[in-house]
Amino acid sequence: MILKTRAVVLREVKYRDQSKILTLYTREFGKMACILKGGRNPKNRLSGIFSAGNVLDIVLYRKPEREVQLISDGSLVSCPMVPGPDIERFGVLYRIIDLVRLTTERDSRSLRLFSLLESTLLELNRERVAYRTLYAWFLLRFISLQGFAPELCRCVFSGREIPGDGGEGPRGELLFVMNPGGLALPGTIHADGRNVRPITPEAADLLSALSRTATAASAADGSGTAEGGAALICGTILQEYCRHHLEHTGGQKNLAVISQLLAE
Repeated sequence: MILKTRAVVLREVKYRDQSKILTLYTREFGKMACILKGGRNPKNRLSGIFSAGNVLDIVLYRKPEREVQLISDGSLVSCPMVPGPDIERFGVLYRIIDLVRLTTERDSRSLRLFSLLESTLLELNRERVAYRTLYAWFLLRFISLQGFAPELCRCVFSGREIPGDGGEGPRGELLFVMNPGGLALPGTIHADGRNVRPITPEAADLLSALSRTATAASAADGSGTAEGGAALICGTILQEYCRHHLEHTGGQKNLAVISQLLAE
């Protein structure tokens, strides 16, 4: 069947002389492998648009029994090279698409996951975007879709309410517990370094705010002041939380490289 769908390019691999094997996450079919014949030939008008991180509208010949589908056409919707190259944008971009690629199965379809991925990348490819905050928002939404949403309102051990910004109660350093996932008050647990990470009140407030943020556009709003250390702490803790609860999320080396890029 000749079908049209929106897709995100998760990975591209050279194949033979001038073709590409692509890993895509599509709206209608989930993750799939496709071949773009002549995709590395400069004379092919499609050669420049099937790159990792691009959002596309594609036309393909699909046979359900075939493992690799054939792409016949495509048009670019969004690209991280526009408005221009940015190492911080690329660091966030590749961590996001790697996470989706490594934690989803072939032909697994989730419209909610596709909508999350597409909306995040569309915002990521704009100017003046709070990249770190957007990355933390994506991770929080992604892990929640997998059924591992962390508890951010009450201590996961005592059940007591976590003091919020402007609320009553102490505003000292809190703990983020990997399992069970969520925030904990100091003194409620023996701090096991393998399972617990310290988190500042500002970062805890940002996590709570992001859990109530409905859209990628709101999370990416660069007019706020949360793009500094709190956003970096949230992203670091949440990517470790994803690795703790999900299989095949990538190696420690990959995480370290991305974290270093975002910290610079």
